[in-house]
Amino acid sequence: MRKTVSTLLAALLVGMIFAACATPPTEDMNKAVDAVTKAENDADAVTYAANTLTRARDALTQMQSEADSKRYESAKNYAAEAIAAAEKAIADGRTGAARARDEAASLLNGLRPEIAQAENDLNAAKAVPRTQLDAAACDQDLASAKSAFDDANRSLSANNYRDAVAKAQPVRPLLSGIRSRITDATQALSRKK
Repeated sequence: MRKTVSTLLAALLVGMIFAACATPPTEDMNKAVDAVTKAENDADAVTYAANTLTRARDALTQMQSEADSKRYESAKNYAAEAIAAAEKAIADGRTGAARARDEAASLLNGLRPEIAQAENDLNAAKAVPRTQLDAAACDQDLASAKSAFDDANRSLSANNYRDAVAKAQPVRPLLSGIRSRITDATQALSRKK
C-alpha cells in the first residue's frame, strides 16, 4: 500500500511538473511584445537600425508561432531573442543617429567658410573690369547654394540628419562651378593682355 501511495505521489508530481511546463510563457511573451513595440516607436531605431528591428519582429513572429504550436520552451527562447534584438535596435539607433548628426554637422561646418570664400571671390571677380564672367549665373548658383545650406541647417536643427546631409550635398558642386567660372574668366582676361 505504501509503495502504491508513493508511486501515485511520484506520478502526480511528474504530472504537475509537465503541467507547469505545458503553459505558455505569457510573461516572457508580453515582455517581448512590449520590447518590440518600444523599438518600433523609437524613431532612431526605425531609421538607423532597421535590420536589427526586423530581426526583433521576426523573433516575435516565431515566438507566436511556437506558442501556437504549444512548443513553449522554444517560444520562451524566441521571446528572449526578440527582447535582445529590440534592445539592440534601440541602442544601434542611438549610435546611428549620433553618427549621422556628427556627419551632418561636420559637413555644414565645412561648407560655411566655403560659401563665404565663394562669395568673396565672386565679388572680387565682378570688380575686375572687362571680365567675361557670367555674374548672373554665378549669383544664381550662389543663391542656390545658400538656400540649400539654410535648408540643411533647418533639417539639422530638427534632428533630421539624413535630410540635412542630402540637402547639403549639392552645395559643394555649386560652389565649385562658381570657382570654375571665375578661374575661366580670369584666365581669359589674362590671355587678352
